[in-house]
Amino acid sequence: MSFLQQERKTLAKFLPDLDQALAEIPLLEMEKPGNPAIKEFRNQGGTNILIPSQYGGLGASLVEAVQMQRAIASRSPSLAVATTMHHGTVLVLSDLASTESEIKVIEDIAQRRLYVSSAFAEGQTNAHMFAMTMKVTKTDGGYRVSGSKKPCSLTYSMDVITFGIMIPGSVEGEEELALAILPADTPGIERRQFWGNWALSGAESDEVIFNDVFLPDESLYRAGDPRYINTIQAKGLLWFEIIMSAAYLGIASALVERVIIAQRGTPIERVALAIDLENSMAALEGLAYSIMLDKYTEEDLLAKSLFLRFATQGTIQRTTNASVELLGGMSFISSSEVSCLFSSAHALAFHPPSRFSISPALDHYLMGMGLN
Repeated sequence: MSFLQQERKTLAKFLPDLDQALAEIPLLEMEKPGNPAIKEFRNQGGTNILIPSQYGGLGASLVEAVQMQRAIASRSPSLAVATTMHHGTVLVLSDLASTESEIKVIEDIAQRRLYVSSAFAEGQTNAHMFAMTMKVTKTDGGYRVSGSKKPCSLTYSMDVITFGIMIPGSVEGEEELALAILPADTPGIERRQFWGNWALSGAESDEVIFNDVFLPDESLYRAGDPRYINTIQAKGLLWFEIIMSAAYLGIASALVERVIIAQRGTPIERVALAIDLENSMAALEGLAYSIMLDKYTEEDLLAKSLFLRFATQGTIQRTTNASVELLGGMSFISSSEVSCLFSSAHALAFHPPSRFSISPALDHYLMGMGLN
């Protein structure tokens, strides 16, 4: 079996025509604003990959999702990064769905092939990843919300937006985190350009502004104290880390694939690149199986996902550096695609939580004190 063949085989199982369609679109066309791959992905039913079959989705397993994200990222980094946010949010909503109205939301997303964005980031430096500064005011039947979320992937293609806010908690004087969900065309929701880097500019990661937006009570899921990782937060972050890591590993794989096809370097050098990547991929698949088997606590799984995510960053750094060197200076000079893939692959390090911010919590976990 050739390099990336298994991942592309899995992708073909669910979306038979997507890989070929992406391969025919120039890479740089997909890596700039107006990315045509986002529309192509929706048209082929990609938005339904991880929606359970009982809700009208394709019902892919988490292992299959990891494989597909690697395959997609090897063709279009921006598409893989943008849709990671969609997949993670759909998993959370599917897991939370218990009432008839909540299940109807998932079924509607599947039937209409809707894109769901995830707007939690607020662009705050040196702040807790779940720190929220949106202004929230209680009103009859819900809340009024004002503020900004950035960057927010799928800013222009989203049909539904989910976002985090702080609301009054069950204990007087305290606040708790809540997950909110609204139609993306709700009055008061605006978009503004934010992403200034050419790398991954096709992911539509811009700013979403809330101008006194009405949020009904029934559109809220309470998530508890943001200082602690509870069920909703742990699952959401866990799924995000594993799918996102697979996406960025796929971007690095695109560079290594070019080395293999061009037969650059020696067999030992090419195999060394594959060893590094396939080791990380096997670890991601193993973690996905562990999640599916439900044999570990959510805290243990989340810790494993974070360790693996940071290990994947190391793999990406080593393999992309070596690949660019093996491809040579003329390859770098003559085409922007190599530099595009190289820069995009390294962006995994910028997703929350950063290694520096989460290391104290992981250190506590290693000493048996819990992930806090």
